[in-house]
Amino acid sequence: MKQLPYWRLSGFYFAYFGFVGAFSPFWGLYLKSLAFTAFQIATLMSLFQIARIFAPGVWGWVADHTGQRVRLIQLLAGLSLVSYVGVFFGESFGWLFAVMITLSFFWSASLPLIEVVTMGHLGDKFGRYGHIRMWGSVGFILAVVGLGYLVEHTTIKSLLWVILGLLVGVFSCSINLPEPKLLKPHTEHRSLATIMRQPQVIALMAACFSMAAAHGVYYTFYSIYLVDHAYTAAQVGWLWGVGVMCEILIFIYMPRLTAKFGLRNIMLASLLLAFVRFIIIGWAIDFWMLILLAQTLHAATFGTYHATAVALTHHYFKGKHQSKGQGLYTSVSYGLGGTFGAMMSGFCWESLGPSWTFTLSACCAMLGFVLFACMMPKHGAISNQVHSA
Repeated sequence: MKQLPYWRLSGFYFAYFGFVGAFSPFWGLYLKSLAFTAFQIATLMSLFQIARIFAPGVWGWVADHTGQRVRLIQLLAGLSLVSYVGVFFGESFGWLFAVMITLSFFWSASLPLIEVVTMGHLGDKFGRYGHIRMWGSVGFILAVVGLGYLVEHTTIKSLLWVILGLLVGVFSCSINLPEPKLLKPHTEHRSLATIMRQPQVIALMAACFSMAAAHGVYYTFYSIYLVDHAYTAAQVGWLWGVGVMCEILIFIYMPRLTAKFGLRNIMLASLLLAFVRFIIIGWAIDFWMLILLAQTLHAATFGTYHATAVALTHHYFKGKHQSKGQGLYTSVSYGLGGTFGAMMSGFCWESLGPSWTFTLSACCAMLGFVLFACMMPKHGAISNQVHSA
C-alpha cells in the first residue's frame, strides 16, 4: 500500500488555514481603516461566501471529469496569488470588490479539492483525518496570534504583506502534493441528482446551511465588535487563537467521539452549542471570561461540525461524484449559508445593534438543530465505527 504523504498534506493545510487565520479576523479591521460603512464591509466580506456558491461546483466538475485534482489545486493556488496582488494597487470600494471577487473565485475551490485528495490518500483510515487537518489549525493560530501583536505594534497595512507571504506558501506547498488513486465503488452509477434527493443528504445540507449562516456575523464583525469594546489587537488575536486551539484537541479526539456518540448526535450537539456560543457573544461582550468560554465552543461549532460534515459528505458522494459532493457541501454551507449570514449581519448591525444581530445568528443555529433532528433518520448516518490509523 502506498505510504500516506502525511507531511505534504499537513503542510498544505498549515499554509491554507494560515491565510484564513490572517484574513478572517483582520480583513474587516483593514476595511474599517479605509472608512467603509458596515454594509460595505459586509458586502466585501461576503464575496468569499458568494463565490463559494458556484465556484466549488464549477471546479469540482472539472476535477471529476479530468481526474487531475492536484494539478487543479496548483493552478488555483497560483491564480489566487496573482489575483491578490491587486490589493496593492487600489483602495476604493469598487477596486477591492473586483480584486476580492476574482481572488475568491479561484480560492473557494481549493478546500473541497484538498479534502477529496486527503480522503483519497486516507482510504478507509478516516481516523487519521483529524491528525492531518489539525495542522491547518496550528497554521491558523500562529497567523492570528502573530498578526495580533504585529498589527498592535505597526499598522493594519502590515496585514497585506503577511497575507501575500501566506499565499506564496500555499502555492509552494501545492507543488509537491501527490495525486491519490481514488476508488470507484459500486454506487458510482447513480446520478448526482439521485444522491441529492436522499433524505439524509437533504438533512445534512440543511444543517450545513444553518451553521454557516449562524457564523456570518462572527466572521464579518467579531473582531470589530471586540475592538469597539476596548479589546486590543493582541487580545483579539488570542481570542481567535483560543478557539482554534480547542479545535485542534477535537480533531485529535474525533475518532473516539465518533465511535462513542455517532455522527448524527455530534452534529446535533455542534448546532446546539453554536446557539449557546452566539448568545453569549451577543450579550456578554464586556465579560471577558464569558467571551473566553464562548471561544472554547469553537471546538464544537467548527471542529466537530466540520469533521462530521466532511465525513458524511464523503460517505454519500462516492466515486465520480466525490469532488462535486465536497463542492456542494462548500457551496450550500459556506456559499449560500455564509452569504446569507454575512449579508444579514450587514443589514442588522447598525439597525438592530450587535447583540440582536448575534441573537439572530444563534437562532439560525437552532433552526439547523431542529431541521437536522427531524430530517436525519436516527439510523441514516454512518455507523459509529471509525477505522483507526
